[in-house]
Amino acid sequence: MQACRHEQVTRLKCGGFIFGRRICHCLVDAPGAMQFEKAVCEFARGAEAPSLAPAWGRETFMARRPPRPSYPHLEYREPAGGPDRIMSTPPGNMARVPFFFGPREIAGLRQRAPPHMRGSCSRFELVAAGIWRSRAAALEYAPDEEVRLSFIVNARGRAGIPLPEGFYGNAFTYSVAATTAGELCGRDLGYALELVKKAKAAVTHDYLLSVADLMVLEGRPLFALSRTYIVSDVSHAGFKSVDFGWGEAVYGGPAKGGEGPLPGVTNYFLRAKNGKGEECTVVPVCLPKDAMEKFQLEVEALTAQQ
Repeated sequence: MQACRHEQVTRLKCGGFIFGRRICHCLVDAPGAMQFEKAVCEFARGAEAPSLAPAWGRETFMARRPPRPSYPHLEYREPAGGPDRIMSTPPGNMARVPFFFGPREIAGLRQRAPPHMRGSCSRFELVAAGIWRSRAAALEYAPDEEVRLSFIVNARGRAGIPLPEGFYGNAFTYSVAATTAGELCGRDLGYALELVKKAKAAVTHDYLLSVADLMVLEGRPLFALSRTYIVSDVSHAGFKSVDFGWGEAVYGGPAKGGEGPLPGVTNYFLRAKNGKGEECTVVPVCLPKDAMEKFQLEVEALTAQQ
């Protein structure tokens, strides 16, 4: 573990401190890493044992013999079509703007969902569908070009997936919603929401085993990037709840403030409070400068209360 984890503490003149951690994702995912950190916090506060004992359980996701992928796995297949302009835009021509989705914005998005879906859509589904649609419109993809939303689905707590309590390894996979830019931008928000909900529901134990089979047969291929918006929602990971005995953190989350490793393509969804003290989902969006203004207008139109 020592070779795969690195931690650093920076002390501030005000008396506070910054605790930084780097981990190897081959060992653990965000919920698993937070389980470990919370155990460290409990020991720091005097506990003799962690409240949640770690469990191994990695055999749950072993590839089958012989491997037999049973799904198309678009998350690892580049879409057909021309190049994606966002991947060739120089860093100096990119704009980075954080977008806050608080109670007012979520209510606006929910109003644009079909009546039969308004009570069942999660905050993540509403925000992800809204940003995906607005992003495709701002980047002005051709109507017949395929566009995708690829997002991480946590297997913990999902029916039919036999994970032991306290499992701390990787328990997630990517799932994909795909359509054409013309369909996504030309139809209402309910269309995007249906695609997102369907993609989430597709992640079963069989789907996870199919991913493992694909990894064996194709040597851990890179996930698709072209005309794909990749999202990881870490707003419920519990970063802020880390408490070594001096109270919860002012901020807890990725060091880069939510921007993923591929600017413009990947995003973290974070949790923060706005100026009114309201809990918000924060999405730091990175787009070509000439697309950012249109994106802002698209988001404002979707989140405005009717």
